[in-house]
Amino acid sequence: MLTKQVKIDQITVTENGIVLYREATRILEDGVELSKTYHRSSLTPGQDLTGVPENVVAICNVAWTADVVAAYQAQVK
Repeated sequence: MLTKQVKIDQITVTENGIVLYREATRILEDGVELSKTYHRSSLTPGQDLTGVPENVVAICNVAWTADVVAAYQAQVK
């Protein structure tokens, strides 16, 4: 039986508040891994989090204080 597992297996917060996360997709046959692929995404402080996985949103909500968001926006300008 083939199964597909999709999990966030890595979340990193950079010094300037950018959140990087990696989603691993594994294809298994009878519990034996046949393939694994990765998809990486990044989020900038204050970015809309619609559609972002719940555990990544939780990290963003902790990391993105008002000071972090303001400092990032000042850095971008």
